[in-house]
Amino acid sequence: MSSGQRARFRRKQAILRRVVVTVVMIFFLVPLYAMFDYTTRDLASGGRSMRTWKTLLDFGKVSEQYPDLRTGFIASVLLAVLTVAIMLVLLVPTMTWVRLRLPGLSRIVEFICLLPLTVPAIVLVVGLTPIYAWVTYLLGGATVWLCFAYVILVLPYAYRALDAGLRAIDVRTLSEAARSLGASWLTVMWRIVLPNLRTAVLSASFLAVALTLGEFTIANLFSRTNLQVAMYLLGKSDAQISVAVGLLALVFAFVVLFAMSFVGSGRAGTSAFARLRHHRKETA
Repeated sequence: MSSGQRARFRRKQAILRRVVVTVVMIFFLVPLYAMFDYTTRDLASGGRSMRTWKTLLDFGKVSEQYPDLRTGFIASVLLAVLTVAIMLVLLVPTMTWVRLRLPGLSRIVEFICLLPLTVPAIVLVVGLTPIYAWVTYLLGGATVWLCFAYVILVLPYAYRALDAGLRAIDVRTLSEAARSLGASWLTVMWRIVLPNLRTAVLSASFLAVALTLGEFTIANLFSRTNLQVAMYLLGKSDAQISVAVGLLALVFAFVVLFAMSFVGSGRAGTSAFARLRHHRKETA
């Protein structure tokens, strides 16, 4: 291929990329604009008004007039935090240990983690109903305890993200090197494995947060009030406020996803080994 042909090929690739990006941007931005357009309409006079957004930004008024929205928002934030914490505590040590000591169980762990993809949410609720009868009896009926069900929902997505991160690093060499420097297994996990899995952990956490904030079926069937259920209930009395809250939730998710592209770089593993060497010299 001559230099002229390569230049034409690169120009065609650049044009194709611009077209694809433009189509994707239109696909996402047009519905968002339609939502914003609806929230700025004055349905009484037919003009434009920012009344909906002024009401939404007045947190005291929102808490007073729409208590379900406040309750649902707080519950969803707590659910997101607990779901991410439980998911990471379960998956990161288990997947690391299986990769290091029990590689023969990797297929079984993968099957268990991916199994929730094949189970519809309504069937999952039926199976979890007797379990949550005990959860309600022991811990109460607060919405926050849905985190146990949400951990099951996020397992397939979190597993794939963490598995990709573990495949990208040599966990065995890193752990053996850290152990040779006198590190305990807890230190290996906290100061060696986690820093090298930072991007994978962030990806898994973001997927878990996105799924938790957008989940409706399980919360509704269990008669719990999270953000999506609150928006559904609010839509029956004030559709514009409900749409505005949904728009803010979508924008927040996009901002978090964009910010994640700037997080996770660095030389965490190298600095961790440097600290371990320094600690060993001090204790020698």
